[in-house]
Amino acid sequence: MSVSEAKRLCPELVLVDGEDLTPFRDMSKTLFNFFKTFSWNHKVERLGFDEVFMDVTDIIEYNLSCLNRASLEESFFCLSKSDPERGFHCDVTSIAGCVEGLAISTPDLNNLAYMRLMLGSHFAQFLRQQVEEKYGFTSTCGISTNKMLSKLVGSKNKPRNQTTLMAITEDEVIAFVDTHKLRRIPGLGFKTVQVLGTQAGADMSKGVSEIPELSDNPVTVADVRLHPGISPGAIEKLLTGPGSEKGVGVRIWSLLHGVDPTEVKEASDVPTQISIEDTYKGLDTLAHITEELHKLSCSLIRRMRTDLLVPDDGADTPGAQKWIARPKTLRLALRTWAYLHSAQGQNYSRVSRSGSLPHFIFDSKDDIAHIAERLVSEALLPLLRRLSPEKGQRWNLQMLNICVANMVVGAADDKTGAGRDISVMFKRQDEVLKPFQVMQDKHVAQSEEITQTVPEGDGEDEEDNDWDMGDNALCPLCGHCIPLFAVSAHQRYHEMEGSE
Repeated sequence: MSVSEAKRLCPELVLVDGEDLTPFRDMSKTLFNFFKTFSWNHKVERLGFDEVFMDVTDIIEYNLSCLNRASLEESFFCLSKSDPERGFHCDVTSIAGCVEGLAISTPDLNNLAYMRLMLGSHFAQFLRQQVEEKYGFTSTCGISTNKMLSKLVGSKNKPRNQTTLMAITEDEVIAFVDTHKLRRIPGLGFKTVQVLGTQAGADMSKGVSEIPELSDNPVTVADVRLHPGISPGAIEKLLTGPGSEKGVGVRIWSLLHGVDPTEVKEASDVPTQISIEDTYKGLDTLAHITEELHKLSCSLIRRMRTDLLVPDDGADTPGAQKWIARPKTLRLALRTWAYLHSAQGQNYSRVSRSGSLPHFIFDSKDDIAHIAERLVSEALLPLLRRLSPEKGQRWNLQMLNICVANMVVGAADDKTGAGRDISVMFKRQDEVLKPFQVMQDKHVAQSEEITQTVPEGDGEDEEDNDWDMGDNALCPLCGHCIPLFAVSAHQRYHEMEGSE
């Protein structure tokens, strides 16, 4: 929706300059890190600036096993397996917050699905209270058995409440999903909804927006799901085309029945992509477009250095930094205003072109403005030429977006890296070998004392003894005798064994 259209619909609309999203981005990262501290399985997935998915199955299962069913009113929710005092008190005789679906007045202790959702509601309430107390933000939450259902039910009682979907059976889940407008189902895009609605015999010429919240088309999930012309095979045929995903028919059919097998991704410090965009009244000359591309490129490089550069503790130079990930792809996307007298009306879809990201962008010592200038001339303008308007038409750009994607995680000492940093290993060589060297020196000293008391012989035994022990070292962890050339590998073996 354009700003002029928004002001027409809402004359009292207050406009705030949102060009610099740094404060929002920083707070989003802070809240994301906060939620990660409460996760045991590290499955915390950020969606945009203000949404987070958490898979808390392991925490709920543990607390379910610890539940004192004789005193549910005075239950204690454990937040740590190792620290029994870390947690909070809760009354699990009732569900915290609002309930959607079947409400049970008396807790059914034998129904494990009910008890899991019950505990999940209290955990969600605790997290929301912590966010409000520590950071001053109100929040809403949806508690259910998969990502799609939790997102749908979480929108029921905004902006400062939570809702638990108490749908135990398959029929109850379907009954909940059926009432929703088709465009509100996560995973169903603008074009997919139009195709499905048309196949079901609905009028899809108006009311369907690219923004789900703005769609007022009355077609519901039930209208499509129950139509005789809709089936997994039919959906596959309707949506199959060049570049289409495999098994799209089964996936969408499952979503229409409330089934979403998508797992919550493990938390990562590396974003999947970094993008910068801005909108305009109309960029109509190449000079203006180039100027704006340079501004966006500067912002993109700053974002990359903020999100992907970390201190290099293994470097010899104080204050040195290293890239924890390097994107491989550069993408330029744009959206064009409708031309005067155009019969098609305004089109809010964007077009894009991609190419390889130049390596000079990773030179953290070079000036940002200089790198941005090279990025525009050597990479972005060639992509722009591939998006040139039709012959006889001028540029009339409404939006520009620059994105770097396809992150390749760099070497690191933790499991998020693509491998161990060999330079750091060599620099820590003396430190790692120190306990082995001490053991070797002690052994050599002892063997020298022993040889002085042994009667003289032909010397063969002494040579064999030196061969067996002199060039080896005793491992301080397992006590095995290790050849010196294999000490580093043996130490890594213990590290991997301890991390499993």
